[in-house]
Parts: sequence; C-alpha cells; structure tokens
Amino acid sequence: MPVAKEQIRQIIADNNISSVTDVYTLLRDGFKDILQELMEAELDATLGYEKNQKGDMDSANKRNGHSLKKLKSQYGEFQIDVPRDRNGEFEPKIVPKYQRDVAGIEEKVISLYGRGMSTRDIHDQLQDLYGIEMSAEMVSKITDRILPEIREWQSRPLSPVYPFVFLDCIHYKVREDGRILSRAAYVVLGVTTEGYKEILSITVGANESSKFWMGMLGDLKNRGVQDVLFFCVDGLPGFKEAIGAVFPQAQIQRCVIHMLRNSFKFLFHINTKHL
Repeated sequence: MPVAKEQIRQIIADNNISSVTDVYTLLRDGFKDILQELMEAELDATLGYEKNQKGDMDSANKRNGHSLKKLKSQYGEFQIDVPRDRNGEFEPKIVPKYQRDVAGIEEKVISLYGRGMSTRDIHDQLQDLYGIEMSAEMVSKITDRILPEIREWQSRPLSPVYPFVFLDCIHYKVREDGRILSRAAYVVLGVTTEGYKEILSITVGANESSKFWMGMLGDLKNRGVQDVLFFCVDGLPGFKEAIGAVFPQAQIQRCVIHMLRNSFKFLFHINTKHL
C-alpha cells in the first residue's frame, strides 16, 4: 500500500532523516518490529490466546519468555526476541528455527547457481558469507525448483509473425566431472510487429551445427510462429537450407557484424603477410 507524501514528510521529521544510512536504519528497525509482532502473533495462534488474555482457559502451555536471535537482512543485521512456550511446541514459520538470514536464501542459491557454481561451492559460499549451514543436497533441491520454470519458458506459445529473427550462438567453457568442455548456447532473438525485442529461445548443445538449428526452427513453428520476414544469420554452412526447409517464404540476410569481422580478419591476414 503506497504511503502518502504527507506521511513520508512526517516520518522524515519524526526520525530526523538526513542521509541514505538513516533511511536504511529506519527500514531495518521497522522490518525488525514487523517480524517481532508477526512472531508474537504466531505464538498467540499456537497457544490459542493473546498475551495476558488467558483468563479461565484450560491450557497447561503458556509463554516462557524470549530468546535472543541475530538475523541478517537486506537492511543489515539486527536482533529479535524469539518468543518461547513452556512445552517447547512453538515452531516459528516466519523465521524458522536455525535460520539466520531473512534476505531470501533461495534467491541467493539460485543466483550463485546461475553463475556456474557447483552445489559444494554454493554450500561453502553460504557458510563463509552468511554463516548458514546448508547441505549440498538441499542446494540441489532448491536449484531443481527452477527447472520447471525453465521448461515452461522454453515451451511458451509465441506470436504468429516476427518481421525479424536473429539466430546466433555463444560458445563457452564449462566444467563437468572435472573436465573442461566446450558448449554452445543457441540464441533466437525476435523483433515483434510492435518493434520490441524478445528472446524466443535459448538452448544448449554440444557444438553449433545447421542440423541443430533446424530442430530449433521446427520448435519455433510448433510453438506458433507461422511467418518470419527476415532471418539474420552468420555464414554457418547449411544455414540457408535449414531455414528454407522450415520457413521457405522467409528472406535470409547475412549479419553485417559477422561480415565485418570476417573482412577484418582477411585484411589483417593480408597486412601481416606483407610486413
């Protein structure tokens, strides 16, 4: 819910805010207070009554003070008072037991995974930076959660017409089973009829080949692409035949950037030959 300008001005005046640090301090303290109240409310729900409101309720369990817990968040470190019950039945959900970081652990794991780190590397990184003990198995379970989203994105329906589609490949090195291997990421970028760029597909293969590209073009057609006016490609042998087999009506334009690079290589070879 947005805060009115008058409220913001009042908050600034009441808290003597004069720097970005003051803003983060205010956010941290506010975040802490909200977490504290949420945990107190959780205990109320567990016990079945609010603090000092037990009355004649027949319940052997009751509040049993608090324990200090230090947390890390996007606003910095702070301490909260975790409420306890006499029977030890209370299990907080908002800040689970043993969790010391509330800044989005799963997002951190997925981000590290996206940078090519192994599950063991991620485990060690979380331990070193955040003091969080997370098994390699748990890291794998978290990273596996993004696989259905990737599949859904890869198979989403596409627009029937794209005036321009660019086909290119990015080559990179990966470590698998202790070996360094070459991989190729096939990237399809389309320009919509409204003029917006859209990544249509990214698929990883062992190496770039016209046969693999033909399979990707067939996938585009299966996902709803009916017509492409121009394909912009490099000089990969068999590209023209692959495109013609799937989209015979499309025009093919050799990528100017690739043509320039190839020309520069040729010129450089001539110049060095005559030195």
